[in-house]
Amino acid sequence: MAETGVPPGLNPRDQRSGEQRTPLTAPGRPGGPLWYGLAFLIAMALVQAWVLTPAGRQISYSEFKAAVRGGQVAEVVVGEQTIRGSYSSAIDGTRTFSTARIDDPRLIEELDGAGVRYTGEFMNRWLPEVIGWVIPLLLLFALWNFFLKRMGGADGGIMSFARSKHKVFSEDDVTVSFSDVAGVDEAEGELKEIVEFLKTPAKYTALGGRIPKGVLLVGPPGTGKTLLARAVAGEAKVPFFSMSGSEFVEMFVGVGAARVRDLFAKAEQKAPCIIFIDELDALGRARAQGPMGSHEEREQTLNQLLSEMDGFDSRKAVIIMAATNRPEVLDPALLRPGRFDRQVLVDKPDVKGREAVLRIHSKHVTLSPDVNLTIVAARTAGFAGADLANLVNEAALLAARHDKATVEMSDFEEAIDRLVAGLKKKRVMSQKEREIVAYHESGHAIVATMTPGMDPVHKLSIVQRGFGALGYTMQVPLEDRYLLQRQDLLNQLAVLLGGRTAEEIALGEISTGAQNDLMRATDIARSMVTEWGMSDLLGAISYDTSKRNKFLDLPGGPERGVYAEDTARLIDAEVKRLMTDAHAEAHRILSSHRDMLESVTRRLLEVEVMDGAELRKLLDGARAVQEHDEVAPASPSPGVQ
Repeated sequence: MAETGVPPGLNPRDQRSGEQRTPLTAPGRPGGPLWYGLAFLIAMALVQAWVLTPAGRQISYSEFKAAVRGGQVAEVVVGEQTIRGSYSSAIDGTRTFSTARIDDPRLIEELDGAGVRYTGEFMNRWLPEVIGWVIPLLLLFALWNFFLKRMGGADGGIMSFARSKHKVFSEDDVTVSFSDVAGVDEAEGELKEIVEFLKTPAKYTALGGRIPKGVLLVGPPGTGKTLLARAVAGEAKVPFFSMSGSEFVEMFVGVGAARVRDLFAKAEQKAPCIIFIDELDALGRARAQGPMGSHEEREQTLNQLLSEMDGFDSRKAVIIMAATNRPEVLDPALLRPGRFDRQVLVDKPDVKGREAVLRIHSKHVTLSPDVNLTIVAARTAGFAGADLANLVNEAALLAARHDKATVEMSDFEEAIDRLVAGLKKKRVMSQKEREIVAYHESGHAIVATMTPGMDPVHKLSIVQRGFGALGYTMQVPLEDRYLLQRQDLLNQLAVLLGGRTAEEIALGEISTGAQNDLMRATDIARSMVTEWGMSDLLGAISYDTSKRNKFLDLPGGPERGVYAEDTARLIDAEVKRLMTDAHAEAHRILSSHRDMLESVTRRLLEVEVMDGAELRKLLDGARAVQEHDEVAPASPSPGVQ
């Protein structure tokens, strides 16, 4: 279980692309083309107002003729369409005027008779033509060119769907390194060789060696596969091309293949570099002809990817990295040597790895001196790196919610309970239901404590949490375990059935609260018979032919394997026998410790949450009293001689 930690303050999704593009708009300023268009319209309006529009006071032609007859006009300029002139003295605050020219044969005679100086004006017609026709055409051409570029541009235009939607991070943008990663020592060691090749490729090619083209990171969700790929780019100081597998496939046939070609072409221009394809299973699912036909577009995209990886020049130092949590569904052609040569497992971290991840995530969190991250790591078995990051964040939020100056150990305890069991509910249960839940959880705790080799009980509670959890019993493993023996599984069955058995013994009735326990116990018993060959009756044979996911808890196919009906009846009988034996073992333990069951239940009803130390102290006290009663001599009954 290997995991990496995300450095505080760094969100890979928030990094800007290192690819240089010319922005259409600058931050804080109006958009360029819109601004230029607005300025052009204003300029045209000014030309219209100052050049084409006659200056002076606009008057009618009859008013102009009356002014001439009255001797108020000093001089005029007669044009083809307008007459402009000036008054002898200011009228209404202005000395100039203009009017539209009318075909008047006697105009010159009247001007001569009034003593008005007049001249003619030749109109230059090219300026109105330019303004009225040429400039609008130029404006339309500019707008057409602008929209055409937008349609075919690389920034999401409708004609750019064939271009890859990758994000490019330059060597200066990638600030993640192996020092920001924890819990993935094995994977880190595998990838250091890739870093060395990107830094000094001649060291390997000089001996005739061939650098691996592709590295496939496989592992459960949240273990830091993407972050590890970025750390490789950060260590090697090379550009990092990032793209999701689902971004290759579109509704248009051929688009995915075109995007693959575009991605590899751009990566070749910036070699040495790293191409990272996240969620490769969305693109590289195995090609198969099913009853509903094949997905031709996705297969074309996959074929193009295979072709590009084959035709890529390994001397150009372009490493193709990919990540998936479903390696079993990938096409075998992707996994053969020469394509994804190496498969690196990025598993969940062990206890030391969890502690290292917690220290990375808590660098910028103010911790109280009582916080022991070693204990927190021991209590978070099965957590991935993303879970641990969420744990630290939840603890910090809980501390802030209670106005604390530092994050205390109690905040981590509450955060673990919240992530494992769910959010605490404040609903009120009846006294009868509280007793049922208390007996149920006490049964789990007592069977787990009295059974040798079981993980110690850390906490038991009758506080409602999560989706329908009326209580819970939490066990903390003393060490990480990778193998379970047959007796370990039988002990787990007894612990799971301990709650239901306690209800049966104490109350003489059973409830629906054991639903989840029965499901988990039945799954373990059936796996013992059909998968692990732990049945003496059926022998060391695997009857489970379904292909299950290695890292995701997903159904893997039909429940029933390929075997005869008689074998199916034997399997059901063996599962029932294992469950019956486990119930009998739980009944034996609880019946022989009946007083302990009552003591733990009554105490749990008082405090609602009991830690493991108090439970063991209570059980030790009850055991001491029981042993004393067994060795003490019996007192004679009254009247008996």
